[in-house]
Amino acid sequence: MAEDMTMTQRKAVNANPRPRADYEDFLYTEAALLDEWRLDEWFDLVAPGAIYEVPTAGAPDDADSAQRLFYIADDHGRLKHRVARLNKPGGHSEWPRSVCSRQITNVRVLGPVDDGVEVACTFATRRSKNGITDIFFGHMRYVFVEQDGQLKIASKRVFLDMTALRPQGRVSIIL
Repeated sequence: MAEDMTMTQRKAVNANPRPRADYEDFLYTEAALLDEWRLDEWFDLVAPGAIYEVPTAGAPDDADSAQRLFYIADDHGRLKHRVARLNKPGGHSEWPRSVCSRQITNVRVLGPVDDGVEVACTFATRRSKNGITDIFFGHMRYVFVEQDGQLKIASKRVFLDMTALRPQGRVSIIL
């Protein structure tokens, strides 16, 4: 489908969610690409116009980046820039790169929404760098769309089920 697919066209394409296993396979592939720092390939999983958001720790699921502070609130263009920056040695927060290991669990297909299919899961990401290991954990909400028969991320919201972002202090990786 064309990148300029209308909302109505997306809704029609996604009226019937795929089996849960399809979304699980996608999420496992996404986790592997991020763990292996294959960020350009990961970015290919992202639909044009997509958003990637990480609200502050403990934020409710209905948090709005226009109304509250978020750690990350990237539109498609900013996300592309983030990937390019993380791939360069000049991206000091992640050079040398962190070693990460992600686990995705409790995948649930929540059903059709206006612009795709909503899927939820829980996660734990271990990040090791400079002799320090941090653990990020929480749940994620995705909206998937289909383009040319392939699942694509239209929206990814990562909710940290932590009371604070300590001792990490920041989110420098793509969760």
